[in-house]
Amino acid sequence: MIQSETLELLEWPRLCQHLSTFAATKLGAFAATHLQIPTAQSESLHLAAQTQEVYQLENRLRAGLTFDGISDIGDSLERAELQGLLAGEELLAIATTLAGVRRLRRIIDDQEDVPVLSELVADIRTYPELEQEINRCIDERGDVADRASAKLGGIRIQMRQLRDRIYQTLQGILQRQSNAVQEPTIKQRGDRFVISVKAPQKDAIPGIVHDTSSSGATLFIEPNAIVQLGNQLRQVRRQEQAEEEAIRQALTQQVAAVKPDLEQLLAVATTLDLATARARYSYWLEANPAKFIERDAGEPITLRQLRHPLLVWQQRHEQGSAVVPVDLLIHPQIRVVTITGPNTGGKTVTLKTLGLAALMAKVGLFVPAREPVELPWFDLVLADIGDEQSLEQSLSTFSGHIRRISRILKAISNTGTEEEQELAVPNPQSPIPNPQSLILLDEVGAGTDPAEGSALAIALLKYLANTAQLTIATTHFGELKALKYEDERFENASVEFDDRTLSPTYRLLWGIPGRSNALTIARRLGLNPEIVEDAQSLVGGASEDINQVIAGLEAQRRSQETKAQEAQELLQQAERFYQEVSRKATNLQERERDLKLSQERAVAEALNQAKGEIAQVIRRLQQGNATAQDAQGATNALNQIAERYIPPSPPPKQKPGFNPKSGDRVRIPRLNQTAEVLTNPDEDGEFTVRFGLMKMTVKLEDIESLDGQKPEQLVKNKEQKQSQAKNQNPKSDSQTQTPSPKPVIRTSQNTIDIRGSRVADAEVVIEKAIAKAMESGCLWIIHGKGTGKLREGVHEFLKQHPQIESFSLAGTSEGGTGVTIAYIK
Repeated sequence: MIQSETLELLEWPRLCQHLSTFAATKLGAFAATHLQIPTAQSESLHLAAQTQEVYQLENRLRAGLTFDGISDIGDSLERAELQGLLAGEELLAIATTLAGVRRLRRIIDDQEDVPVLSELVADIRTYPELEQEINRCIDERGDVADRASAKLGGIRIQMRQLRDRIYQTLQGILQRQSNAVQEPTIKQRGDRFVISVKAPQKDAIPGIVHDTSSSGATLFIEPNAIVQLGNQLRQVRRQEQAEEEAIRQALTQQVAAVKPDLEQLLAVATTLDLATARARYSYWLEANPAKFIERDAGEPITLRQLRHPLLVWQQRHEQGSAVVPVDLLIHPQIRVVTITGPNTGGKTVTLKTLGLAALMAKVGLFVPAREPVELPWFDLVLADIGDEQSLEQSLSTFSGHIRRISRILKAISNTGTEEEQELAVPNPQSPIPNPQSLILLDEVGAGTDPAEGSALAIALLKYLANTAQLTIATTHFGELKALKYEDERFENASVEFDDRTLSPTYRLLWGIPGRSNALTIARRLGLNPEIVEDAQSLVGGASEDINQVIAGLEAQRRSQETKAQEAQELLQQAERFYQEVSRKATNLQERERDLKLSQERAVAEALNQAKGEIAQVIRRLQQGNATAQDAQGATNALNQIAERYIPPSPPPKQKPGFNPKSGDRVRIPRLNQTAEVLTNPDEDGEFTVRFGLMKMTVKLEDIESLDGQKPEQLVKNKEQKQSQAKNQNPKSDSQTQTPSPKPVIRTSQNTIDIRGSRVADAEVVIEKAIAKAMESGCLWIIHGKGTGKLREGVHEFLKQHPQIESFSLAGTSEGGTGVTIAYIK
């Protein structure tokens, strides 16, 4: 009973109604509206895992989970079990439900990281054979199809034939008796075909009168010529109905035979729809999953930027005011929090927000707070919250509060009558010995004499500190503020009040009790100053001193918040600068790549142009008989081309003579910084430098003098290493490669083509060509690429030939591996 009252006070049914709007099926919406609160933490964890997996699927899949075709077939299954006859629409709904659940299972089975959902759909049976049989017998309108049975098909053929004969007969009568007919159309009255006849001329068309018009001027007559055909049609139609019922009865029996499996399938579909509704509602709330903590293990309650879900709905759907979030950071040793402050300041909203957050976490919903969301799993969430707008005014009286608090105390202590325990404990067969309870008390001790109410509130909160996991109480009693300084299990909080605007800000302040604002408000609202001062003297100076201390604490808190905000802005500014620097670095890298590509293209263009000019020189040389003078002219032209396109060698660097020592200024090229030498180089060439506020250790190879000289010790070490290498390999200077032959000009006289020849035949041709090319000094042998056998044979022949000094493959522009250049002695 007290739990049901708590759900009503927290407006839990309204939240469930909001949740139901995110369901896709009627079953899911009904389950969301009548949401059950789990009685075990393991059940809550299972529901949260379902919500989390559906949340991931909804974000991953383009269309999310679809529940098309799934409907509530529970009543149809019950009637089928009782041997009732299902209608075609009911059978069709069963078939579409089977198809819809099979589609859901296929989507889930295709995913790899949804173990909870996979386990949920693992054992369901969707009976595709039953679905196919229903679709074969029932068409999309819910009628029995002709293909359902051969007998039904024959009956309907006979019906169409009789109907056609009736229409032909009536059409003939309409044409022959057009003067007696009111309208030349065929109508139906019941299951009989009639024509409209003018009343005065009814004898012109003898037959049975089935109806008359309201004015009596028209009679609807079934002519005698079709009466017998109509009787036959009625008999055949009864045969059709009997056959349709037999077909639907057979399908109904098939459904009844698998009723338990279909009920299980329907339950799984409802569970999936409810989990999807929770995930979509959580996404809409911009909520985050909750983690259940153990306060006894030292874990604090962490709920930052917690928002009231019903106020979020009101803001978005009913154009309500902006929701002010609250921060609830409660240390594990705290058992009671007293919230003070002015009326309409948000104290009651804070209670309801925390209560709804605890219930949402229990049913597997995400909590509308910033990550991380950490709170205990409460066995009981119980509240005594007075609603000034409630029609039941008795709940706001002192007696009403006491009656409800008494039921709360009995529920958390498992005392009282058996009936009371059954109403208080979720599972009477296994009562909770020490339930972890969240108690929410609004205006505790109010409604009676302030002194007695304050004493009663203090005693009650001390009792709850020993018996409940957490108690949140709002109050106006100043005496409750002192409990924090007597017992470490108590904490103060207050709702902020703006003295300038005389209005609350709805922000929750921790560690600071709310100060009395009655006299301040009265003074600013223009009450007679003498009255205010007299009231102040009656209150006493101690109260004013306390208010001044609280005001000082609030000012200090605001100063800290301002500094924290400034630090946050600086951090954001630093992040923006970092992003900007990263973006500029990326742009510089892209520009460097573009510049490099541009330089490569320019070099390639220059190379192609040089090759073109060289080719022109060669063509001019090949146009006639080459003489030594022509060759010399070509060589001069090539030298001029080289001078234009080959960059000049850089001037030799000055011989280094720089030796860094402490106090010198040096450059660090890789950092583009000028630094001061703090220590002399050690044996490894390392020393310390300083630039700006930074000190770092560098090596000799990392620095240079201000005029670009390298350290003398580094150069000497390099020369010593080169000298040692020469001593170890003294022949390295004397052993040189055979100088490459001087460049020669390729002409038709010193070029042969042996492609397609055998090696033996090619050797003869090469021998003759060598004799002719003695004057030119080289021979171009075109042997092609192919399998490489001919090239290998040519090279073996050239190796052994006494007149060949060396040979090599031609360059890429001259044939590459398909051409060999032989240099003649």
